[in-house]
Amino acid sequence: MFSLRQRQGRAGERLARAYLERAGYRILACNVGFRVGELDLVAQDGGTLCFIEVRMRAAGGLVTPLQSISDRKRRRFLRAARWYLARQRARWEGPVRCDVVAIEEALRRPPSVVLIKAAFYADPLPGRSAAW
Repeated sequence: MFSLRQRQGRAGERLARAYLERAGYRILACNVGFRVGELDLVAQDGGTLCFIEVRMRAAGGLVTPLQSISDRKRRRFLRAARWYLARQRARWEGPVRCDVVAIEEALRRPPSVVLIKAAFYADPLPGRSAAW
């Protein structure tokens, strides 16, 4: 049985996935977990591999979805992205970026969904450009 928070998180991920698919992303994986962290979504946007963090909050709350991403969460997310890449090295040599889908829920209206491309930057991996 999932907790209320887990059910809301899964609903946010489904909403983000549908939004990204309409925007032309091809979803490759969902909820990819490693001991160092988790990736909500892994997708391809054209020739770019995207690691996507989904954040959902109530509109008018104390913090926005973007503000809810702590430094610790960002570090864990980037570690998980590096682990994913290490396992895909033979299959992915193109550009990589980290995006965020920010969702704000409001009463009596549809949720607001915003895609922030290249929301995080990391030190490049060996053989990768500094843009990653």
